[in-house]
Amino acid sequence: MASETVIPGLQQSPPAAPIPAKGSSRLLFVDNIRIFLTILVILHHLMIIYAGSGGWIFHEGREDEITNALGSWFCNVNQAYFMGLFLLISAYFVPGSYDRKGPVRFVVDRLVRLGIPLAVYSWILRPLFIYIVPNRGEGLPFGGWYETAYFRLYGLLGGGPLWFIELLLLFSLVYAAAHLFTSWRPPRPAREARFPSSGWVALFALLVGLVTFLVRLGFHVNTRFEPLNFQLANFSQYIALFVAGLVAYRRNWLLSLPDRVGRVWLWIAVVLILIFPPMALLAGAENDEPFLGGWYWQSMLYAQWEALLCVSMCIGLIYLFRRRRDRQGPMARVLSRAAYGAYLIHEPVITALAVVTAGVALYPLLKFALAAVASVPLCFALAALIRKLPYFDRVL
Repeated sequence: MASETVIPGLQQSPPAAPIPAKGSSRLLFVDNIRIFLTILVILHHLMIIYAGSGGWIFHEGREDEITNALGSWFCNVNQAYFMGLFLLISAYFVPGSYDRKGPVRFVVDRLVRLGIPLAVYSWILRPLFIYIVPNRGEGLPFGGWYETAYFRLYGLLGGGPLWFIELLLLFSLVYAAAHLFTSWRPPRPAREARFPSSGWVALFALLVGLVTFLVRLGFHVNTRFEPLNFQLANFSQYIALFVAGLVAYRRNWLLSLPDRVGRVWLWIAVVLILIFPPMALLAGAENDEPFLGGWYWQSMLYAQWEALLCVSMCIGLIYLFRRRRDRQGPMARVLSRAAYGAYLIHEPVITALAVVTAGVALYPLLKFALAAVASVPLCFALAALIRKLPYFDRVL
């Protein structure tokens, strides 16, 4: 047998021990990561409302410099990794679901679970709630506004947070189509494999950052691909993390991740979060245009920081939750079942709360904190109630 060439620094990590058999029980730590990410998405969008650090249907307009600075830090850190991690853990369950159900049942299931909420929200619920937000209806009757303005202003599908559901549906259908076109090949069973070394992980992050920089030469951050509401500036990360989730399932990486490697990358993530404010200031963040795309060194710096933080947070949080939160009590089980519904409905819930309380004069950060305390439980509670309606639990 030919000898294997080992590149220094890129050796495979030693296996974690012991590793429970994949498929033997539900991965509760992954369910808990989903709960955490859903809450983070709600808080992220609340911060945009009160700090003005992004695009949203409604902004309070009372932000000050401290609120803007902290809001920008909070939102940039979140944006770097949370949707990528959502895609990774979603992709992790795609191969097993496809293998169990087969192509037809898999596609039907995806259309029911993702397509129905996407269509109902995009074409019925979202237009209704946007119309009643102050100054959004443009003084037109609802029918006229819906016909002449809504799709022009807000896109055909995937408006607001539902772009993620749209993207997950698209990726799932592409996965199914790829399997159909390669159905002549024998199926590849899931197999145990050592988790990649930190050298390979760093190289992966470097390549994702480089491709992100190149993509942003043509598609700057916050530029949307209409009518589907996709931000192509982030697509290289999303594709890479979805594929990583597929590979992670086949090689059992979520369970074979060594604790030592997880700790290292968690600390790297902490350092990257802490250095963002001084890094941004030194790079001239008072003018953010060079960070958003184009032939600027700031764009390359931001893309590489994003990619490295994304990879390090994904690994670090998987390690942390697997180590500390691989269990659920009654409350966590309720939250886990309601997480998808909470994600789907949180846009109208937090926007309505912000509009109703807009006249209450409070410091923006304090108002954000109070709104968070109210809106996070409200979103999960409403989602849990909706799931009790006939047939809704089949979709949500």
